Amino acid sequence: MKKKEPAMTSVHRLPTLQRREFLRRASALGVAGAAAPWALNLAALGEAAAQTAPNDYKALVCVFLYGGNDYGNTVIPYDAPSHTAYQTIRQTLAIPRDQLAATALAPRVALPDARQMALSPQMARLKTIFDAGKLGVLLNVGPLVQPTTLAQYKAQSVPLPPKLFSHNDQSSIWQASTPEGAISGWGGRLGDQFLSANGNATFTCINVSGNAVFMAGQQAVQYQMSTSGAVAINGVTRPLYGSQACADALRSLITAERSHWMEQELNRVVSRSVNAQAIVASALNTLPALNTVFDTTNSLATQLQMVAKMIAARSSMGAKRQVFFVSIGGFDLHDFLPDQHPGLLRKVSEALGSFYDATVELGVANQVTAFTASDFGRTLTSNGDGSDHGWGSHHFVLGGAVKGGRFWGQAPVVAVNGPDDVGQGRLLPTSSVDQLGATLAGWMGVPASDLSRVMPQIANYTQKDLGFFL
Repeated sequence: MKKKEPAMTSVHRLPTLQRREFLRRASALGVAGAAAPWALNLAALGEAAAQTAPNDYKALVCVFLYGGNDYGNTVIPYDAPSHTAYQTIRQTLAIPRDQLAATALAPRVALPDARQMALSPQMARLKTIFDAGKLGVLLNVGPLVQPTTLAQYKAQSVPLPPKLFSHNDQSSIWQASTPEGAISGWGGRLGDQFLSANGNATFTCINVSGNAVFMAGQQAVQYQMSTSGAVAINGVTRPLYGSQACADALRSLITAERSHWMEQELNRVVSRSVNAQAIVASALNTLPALNTVFDTTNSLATQLQMVAKMIAARSSMGAKRQVFFVSIGGFDLHDFLPDQHPGLLRKVSEALGSFYDATVELGVANQVTAFTASDFGRTLTSNGDGSDHGWGSHHFVLGGAVKGGRFWGQAPVVAVNGPDDVGQGRLLPTSSVDQLGATLAGWMGVPASDLSRVMPQIANYTQKDLGFFL
């Protein structure tokens, strides 16, 4: 469907194709991370007040684990036969079964064949949320083009995601359904669906971790923040060289209307950024302090703390639907996995636990859903002190609206060269990222007829909703 061109306010009305190309390249510049934060605020295009805005509020939070999280030591086989197979395969990486008793999961719907799973011992806080029915585990999810069997994979008889096992490409495919170089991600495309629902479209897609293609839409562009708040243009928001007159002059220079269309568009972007920073600063400064404690030494926790604050300030920003992105790195553990992976999982668990507690404190737990994602899973086999690049993995979905305390998807057989393995314990996904995204998009309010705009391959799946929500 043809998108409506935003109205022009400059002296010159741009040729349509010329203007579209400028905007597309400006968006691509933001995706490359080469622009200052104010250059990423083109999302405010067409900020007319919504006429069909939803009455409620919902937010989706993507928690990306960069490097490829090791699924084998995150959600661990616990029934005796499966754990024995896991320990035999993983050797020096395996966590002994007696260390898993405290985090063994008792799902509300039992897994087939008496299978049992446990979380890493460092994820006890997430087990508490699982037991409360507000967190579930999606088993063996990853990028696919269509449902794929092991026989089809081996015969190369169906289309497969390109450049499997490559960090940059697979993180891009997870976030955008396209390898490295993608210019829109499914978080941004989800944001596209709700730009007109928000009083200020700038605050539809908010990234607290820098930049990610996940948050770039066809129209929506991520608004980047730090854990301290909106990033200001210091020469405008405070005296420049000790002079308020200099600051006022700079503001006039970089926001005044221009006769050349490129200068005019740039100044419109800067003006929106200055205005957005003022709105965010005012909204955050008037918020009461959260009682929920976030670990200030945990970078993921401080990012999620800022997300919680932005959610608390939603009304003053006119937000009805928002998508957030946070991240933590360090998961590419070819070496030192037993030493470093537990600490990373503890950070994820504690950060997500504090964030969920904050949504409860704010009274929005049922309106906020968070989920984890990563480049890929890793091999079940050990290379001695770590694991190598894989494919499918296990991920968490949590929030007050989640039908938790259970597993979704299919538990893989714990075996090398087994029915779920393309080699070395690399899982062939049995649930796709498109199904995950479509399920989340449906909860946000995207109608079934529009799901393909967010997840382009969802038409290839009979089951489009994985059943996360009440």
